[in-house]
Amino acid sequence: MTRERPAHKGAGRKIRILIVDDSPTLRAVIGAVLRRAGDFEIVGEAADPLQAREAIKALNPDAITLDLEMPHMSGLDFLERLMRLRPMPVVVVSSWTQASADLTVDALALGAFECVAKPQAGNVLTALEKLPDILRAAVRSSHSISLAEGHACSAGSEFRPSDRIVAIGASTGGVESLISVISAMPENCPPTIITQHIPGTFSSSFARRMDQNSRATVQEGYEGAPLVPGRIYLAPASLDCHMGIEGSSSLKCKLIHAPPVSGHRPSVDVMFKSASAYGQRMVGVILTGMGKDGADGLLEIRKAGGTTIGQDEATSVVYGMPKAAWQIGAVEKQMPLSAISGEILERCAETGVQ
Repeated sequence: MTRERPAHKGAGRKIRILIVDDSPTLRAVIGAVLRRAGDFEIVGEAADPLQAREAIKALNPDAITLDLEMPHMSGLDFLERLMRLRPMPVVVVSSWTQASADLTVDALALGAFECVAKPQAGNVLTALEKLPDILRAAVRSSHSISLAEGHACSAGSEFRPSDRIVAIGASTGGVESLISVISAMPENCPPTIITQHIPGTFSSSFARRMDQNSRATVQEGYEGAPLVPGRIYLAPASLDCHMGIEGSSSLKCKLIHAPPVSGHRPSVDVMFKSASAYGQRMVGVILTGMGKDGADGLLEIRKAGGTTIGQDEATSVVYGMPKAAWQIGAVEKQMPLSAISGEILERCAETGVQ
């Protein structure tokens, strides 16, 4: 563990970061990326969770970057204890292996703010270029989701789906938020497609995690996947493509191989714009996330006669995407995370509000 002189307190002080990784090389790379951003101070480094525990006590950082595969104690065990005893913003910087992908999704479900894939080759500084923005957002939000009061519908067998389709977009903070929404859905839930900004290697693990927490069947989307009740499809970031909808009476998933949109592939905007062709059959939902991906597409759904729902500021980890959609009039109804599943079911029920 190394220490540096603490920054002066005050309005202009830098964001204090502790880097936790057993690789000296990765610690140096992360440090270089953050120092280059200009508004960060690396107050310490730790090679394992035991060192990290002592460093947090001594240095009181604003946030930490955390590797998950380290000696003496797994990063996941460390994170669970940290979130229980001393919650603070944590950004996971994880390897691209499948084992690490599974651990990373577990970490996000435990309360890590976001995940960033470790660079494997090429320009390593470019590979981590989003890390400063993610850490800034983590510190601003302090990663405290308040599940404000809502009235979620029962996910019981009384739900009878109409012909409506649900499209949900999310980014930073979306892992926990999506699990919250999906876990409240019944076995015969409305056909649902999801675009979540997540590194490609982690998307299959995230689909499995959602499936484990859902009465319905959740899997990565594939070309021609049937949009029928009880099926939920996650845009396959692992295939580096967008996902949309095609068909007439019988709808199905369409994989779209096109350049990034709004800086993302898969993009929420692409999904929503594809879905807007189905007008009143669509229910578009935009959840927590950085940036404005999805705002324009959600507006197209609303203009086409579909229903649009946005997560409110109080329960968003980052009120970026929902705010952008709200500001341009794309969101018909804004509400807390805990009420969104109930609203979706009400709008999609055979005898519900149409």
